[in-house]
Amino acid sequence: MEIQLLAEYLEFLEVEKGLSFNTIEAYRRDLGAFFEFCNVYENPQNEVERSQINSYIRDLREKRYAPSSVMRKFASLRGFFKWLCANEYAKKNPTTTLEQPRIPKRLPKVISVEEIESILNENLSEVQRLIVELLYGCGLRVSELVNLKTTDVDVAASYLRCRGKGSKERLIPVGSKAKEALANYYQKRKILVSEYNIESKNLLISDSGRFLTRQDIYNFIKERGKHLHKNISPHTLRHSFATHLLENGADLRIVQELLGHSDVSTTQLYTHISKKRLKEVYFSINKD
Repeated sequence: MEIQLLAEYLEFLEVEKGLSFNTIEAYRRDLGAFFEFCNVYENPQNEVERSQINSYIRDLREKRYAPSSVMRKFASLRGFFKWLCANEYAKKNPTTTLEQPRIPKRLPKVISVEEIESILNENLSEVQRLIVELLYGCGLRVSELVNLKTTDVDVAASYLRCRGKGSKERLIPVGSKAKEALANYYQKRKILVSEYNIESKNLLISDSGRFLTRQDIYNFIKERGKHLHKNISPHTLRHSFATHLLENGADLRIVQELLGHSDVSTTQLYTHISKKRLKEVYFSINKD
């Protein structure tokens, strides 16, 4: 395909839309895979037909791609062709009348307050304890967590600033346990900064003086899940944060703001979890 055209679109996503590096790379892979499938390299804006997109979606399903992956790849194509038409690179948008692939709604996985406490009762390092407190106590995404700077946290005012999807900023209250974890970690971080001559303002530093990555945090949380005999991820703690707030009477709109959801319908998924868990508790108590 025309490399310059794709590069221009990806630059648009970065500069105009403010999408993250990981999201832009996903768009690059998705679009590249589609044009390779269609064997269209020179003028994709004029050669791609609706039937080719249908064939591509069907091929993905036959290869047993997850419904969420199929939906994301379709969204990548739709966004690209919409941009082509808006900039008059193409006369038609082959995705316009296509029905969007449907994805079955799955309730997010959550763990209980007792299981959170079980993790925190382990022999964790200062940075490990802080990771759990910020993922669960503030409902952060793992990407938001690893990108935190020391200047984003105001312990005295009890809030932190994070940048979510689309580079949208939001302020999140920091509770007493998270503040305690921050205070303990800052003492350790000061030692690490001096020992390893660190000048960066990245908040999270390992005990070996290395900046923590998304994968580091995924591995750490996955290991904690093994102790609970459950397969969990950093997002499980974020889901649990939202669910426990709603179960304790928090307003849906407030939870939406805390999570950084642009659409309240996304947050409403957690109300279904709350109802489901309430039923489970009720029937476990009244099973006799």
